Amino acid sequence: MSRTSPLGRLTAKVRATLRGPKVATPDSRRTGKDTGPTGDELSGTGGVAVSYAPERDGDADPGEVVWTWVAYEDDPGQGKDRPVLVLGYDGDRLAGVQLSTKDHTSRRDSQEWVPVGTGGWDRTARPSFADASRLLRIDPAKVRREGSALDEARFRAVLARVTELHDWHA
Repeated sequence: MSRTSPLGRLTAKVRATLRGPKVATPDSRRTGKDTGPTGDELSGTGGVAVSYAPERDGDADPGEVVWTWVAYEDDPGQGKDRPVLVLGYDGDRLAGVQLSTKDHTSRRDSQEWVPVGTGGWDRTARPSFADASRLLRIDPAKVRREGSALDEARFRAVLARVTELHDWHA
């Protein structure tokens, strides 16, 4: 009897979550609709490989905050360029969560937002919050620039909240 490793279970949960309706991609901007993955698009990818591996090399890496276009959740035909924390890879796509400088602590959905502090992704050093409820798939070619790396403790805090909200079992 083979047992699935904790990372394997996490990968399966990430794959299942990314198939859900809350996924947006930069391609949504052109098509006017959510172009999130289908089961066919995910076949053969091996799921999301979650890691912490920032490297200032011009490429988006897990643990880094990058800038890319993100569709609005309530209107995928519109969106804006915003910072995204890269959590890992889903095949040739990045998997991540968007950041916001709006303070969500007093909102009804405050448990979905993880405070990540300040960093080089915001030129005015405003505190940021990661939306752990909404997973994004991003074409690396659509990443406009690296912002900076999140420290590993804050990265792990975001990953822990994503795990809780999406019922991942790592």
